[in-house]
Amino acid sequence: MSPQSPPHHTDDLPSVHKVRLAPQQKLYWEFTSTLKETFFADDPLRSFKNQPKSRKLLLGLRALFPILEWSRHYNLSKFKGDLIAGLTIASLCIPQDIGYAKLANLAPNYGLYSSFVPPLVYACMGSSRDIAIGPVAVVSLLLGILLQNEVDPSNNTAEYMRLAFTATFFAGITQATLGFLRLGFLIDFLSHAAIVGFMGGSAVTIALQQLKGFLGIKKFTKKSDIVSVMHSVWESAHHGWNWQTILIGSVFLAFLLFAKYIGKKRKNLFWVPAIAPLISVIVSTFFVYITRADKHGVQIVKDIKKGINPSSFKQIHFTGEFAAKGFRIGAVAGLIALTEATAIGRTFAAMKDYQIDGNKEMVALGVMNVAGSMTSCYVATGSFSRSAVNYMAGCSTAVSNIVMSVVVMLTLLLITPLFKYTPNAILASIIISAVIGLIDYEAAILIWKIDKFDFIACMGAFFGVIFVSVEIGLLIAVSVSFAKILWQVTRPRTAILGNLPRTTIYRNVEQYPDARKVPGMLIVRVDSAIYFSNSNYVRERILRWLSDEEEQLIANNQPRIQFLIVEMSPVTDIDTSGIHALEELYRSLQKREVQLLLANPGQVVINKLHASKFPDLIGQDNIFLTVGDAVMTWAPKTIEEA
Repeated sequence: MSPQSPPHHTDDLPSVHKVRLAPQQKLYWEFTSTLKETFFADDPLRSFKNQPKSRKLLLGLRALFPILEWSRHYNLSKFKGDLIAGLTIASLCIPQDIGYAKLANLAPNYGLYSSFVPPLVYACMGSSRDIAIGPVAVVSLLLGILLQNEVDPSNNTAEYMRLAFTATFFAGITQATLGFLRLGFLIDFLSHAAIVGFMGGSAVTIALQQLKGFLGIKKFTKKSDIVSVMHSVWESAHHGWNWQTILIGSVFLAFLLFAKYIGKKRKNLFWVPAIAPLISVIVSTFFVYITRADKHGVQIVKDIKKGINPSSFKQIHFTGEFAAKGFRIGAVAGLIALTEATAIGRTFAAMKDYQIDGNKEMVALGVMNVAGSMTSCYVATGSFSRSAVNYMAGCSTAVSNIVMSVVVMLTLLLITPLFKYTPNAILASIIISAVIGLIDYEAAILIWKIDKFDFIACMGAFFGVIFVSVEIGLLIAVSVSFAKILWQVTRPRTAILGNLPRTTIYRNVEQYPDARKVPGMLIVRVDSAIYFSNSNYVRERILRWLSDEEEQLIANNQPRIQFLIVEMSPVTDIDTSGIHALEELYRSLQKREVQLLLANPGQVVINKLHASKFPDLIGQDNIFLTVGDAVMTWAPKTIEEA
């Protein structure tokens, strides 16, 4: 049987379309097109085309500072919504910031500093209307753990602060660089399942860390794993717990959880859980002050430094050993902060049906943190709880961040001394109630139902965080995410196709049990590009399909396989290793007296096959536009021989 020409029966068949070659592109144009799709898929310069220089300058400024664009259409109605939203998130952020600063082993005022300068910078450069900027629990905990591994915050406070500012500076540099070089797609390598597990594990770890303040324990472990924390808790049970502290913490934690419950049940009462933390701080502080509970072992915040952010530029390490440590810590914290902010921004943009530019967001967040590092702030990002309140409160633009920032500034200037008698138990309760929402068990259940490998990534990150450390949990999350990518690349799915009755459609016989196999033919679909990483597997898997099918045919005394059709619609690309694998597959089939046929190779694939002269090897007429064409052409031959 000659592979070059189909049987004479095709003279009586309907015309069969041939696979055509696309016009050959020059190497330069092909390279630039690929580069553009990789880094400039959104075509950010399209608005600059055919514009005068003055117009281009204005468009450039608006691209860098979106506030110049949306402020042109700003009005009193929008300001009312932003004012209410800004005041609401300010009431939530002030007590949270004081608590989150403690997670990072910093004085409470540094948490407030980080909700003053960064939101102002973001409001000018960010493109999200809903995201609320400030310190967040996960990043605060991660930063605190990584920093204390290098410098003891108790014995060397000054150097710890310098390293914190250095890490914040490099976190901003990392974020801005990723955005400027348009490498935002890199953070997508951390899968949703891994993020769910990491956030859930971090929430458990953060809640466990709050047992120190919640129970009034003075000596507490610096480790974050659940075994060390619980050992420290039980070890101090007989002499370290303070019942007054536990009473205060329990009462107000119940109040905060009840407020959250009300907010969930009645959407119009969203402001109840938003102002509950501030009410708790005011009431508990007043109670401790009038009863002097601090004299009976109730630990309090003590003095919070008054005044707005002092300059910290001279405290940043730009060279030396601590600069390298700061870069390593900052890069990790910056990426996690970026992941959280990007997820939040995309979520609310989708809910309000507007677009945000991920790379611009990264630049905005990066510049924000660089500016923050020079004004006594630590890493800030988008907060999901505050952003949700911001959205529910009816914010229209980033002016809500400006309002929040102004309120925080007034707090720093005027009322920080009033927080002196705030009990630590209240801050612990506020943090516990805030991080409970990060444990998304419903998402974990859904992940289990959809993809078991994703569930392994989720649980790996979760247990890595709570049983070892936040860094190890993060490493597991990234490792499992990459392992999944490698698994899918090296072991692509393949399927046997059959004909759906009374149609020319061919589908997976496992998915469609009524699909019938064509006698004398085996139709296999490869659901992936064929690269060096999977080419041998694809060849061996196809041959295994063939061997299994032949064994069944022999057992049932049915005609042998004469044609192997490879459906290549899902094969988006192929490299030299992939072409060599097809050549080896062809030779193996020749020894078995089976003809190789290809169906519907795409533009890139057919061009590369022709460049390698593969069609000359199997026969130009053995490459078809559809599986139906291949079957229609060669099926009469199999019937004849049968």
